[in-house]
Amino acid sequence: MKYKSKKLAILTLIIALLIPNIAAAATPTPQTQEREPDLLFLVDVYQYIKGQYPFEIEDKELMEGALKGMLQSIDQYSDYYTPEEAAELYKDMLGVFSGIGVYIEEKDSYINITEVIKNSPAEKAGLKEGDLIVSIDDTDTKGIKLNEASKLVKGPIGTKVKLGIKRESKSLPIYIEVIRDTVNKNPVEYKIIEKNIGYIRLSQFSGNSAEEMGKALAYMDKEGIENIILDIRNNPGGLLDQVVDIAKHFIPKGPIVHIQEKNKDLVTYISTLEKLKYKLVLLVNENSASASEILAGAVKDTKSGTIIGKKTFGKGIVQSMRPAETGGIIKLTSAVYLTPNKTYIHGNGIQPDIQIENKG
Repeated sequence: MKYKSKKLAILTLIIALLIPNIAAAATPTPQTQEREPDLLFLVDVYQYIKGQYPFEIEDKELMEGALKGMLQSIDQYSDYYTPEEAAELYKDMLGVFSGIGVYIEEKDSYINITEVIKNSPAEKAGLKEGDLIVSIDDTDTKGIKLNEASKLVKGPIGTKVKLGIKRESKSLPIYIEVIRDTVNKNPVEYKIIEKNIGYIRLSQFSGNSAEEMGKALAYMDKEGIENIILDIRNNPGGLLDQVVDIAKHFIPKGPIVHIQEKNKDLVTYISTLEKLKYKLVLLVNENSASASEILAGAVKDTKSGTIIGKKTFGKGIVQSMRPAETGGIIKLTSAVYLTPNKTYIHGNGIQPDIQIENKG
């Protein structure tokens, strides 16, 4: 098999490259002397597992585990996705995925529903924003990680998942069964809330966000609306090109964001908008992250609108994705971003102009 032969070739190459160090590594040393792990040690562990583990285990499982462990040890955003996980990731980026149609977060040691997608299986089953998921198919979710909960909720189309829900209006948990299905997510919702105020809700910077934002603004223009409330509360971010294209509608001529990669020159994305078209209010909260903060940072630095809400999440780094020969994806933190004024916001977030407690 091509993959296995390449894997063996890689292991052979690793050993060959380390030959100058083998003699030193083989020399007995006092047990108190520490030795830094190296690639030869990785090969040793691999061979030890294959030789001693009493149950069947495929090379693929070991390699995937090593890749995940290596990337996840860097930070919480870097990861390796298996081919199956990669397929789901691509769907999510495009705004189409299979599941029940909710966005979730960790809250009070459990999993909280922050948004129920319209016309989704979750909405049809009666799930609501603010519901606390306390069990998934009778598995207690206390202390469970977000990605683990997501995997339990997702599943083949047509299958059922039973959720234990703690709702504020109920003293005891209620149990709701949801039939999984394809979820088509339009990240942009809009309406006119007064005769001269337009409201736009942007839930994610997915592959169709800029296109859908264009449609929303075209509608506002047709109706003569110049006062825009843009709601990016609970928006976890998404694609860099999408936030840049959306920002061009609201940010005056000049920098939108600066991207700094390792050992490379600073890259600046700019707006060419000669004159501001809208009076903008941007709604944010503690779950507005990443690409949402690129937009918020640009609005704040250029004073092109008023930011209202709570301090944003504080994710000022960018991940790039590279296809792997296995059919999976390597996602790696590869750059930091700076606001137009070159402010570094990672770990700090963006303070709104007007701070209020708000319900996303």
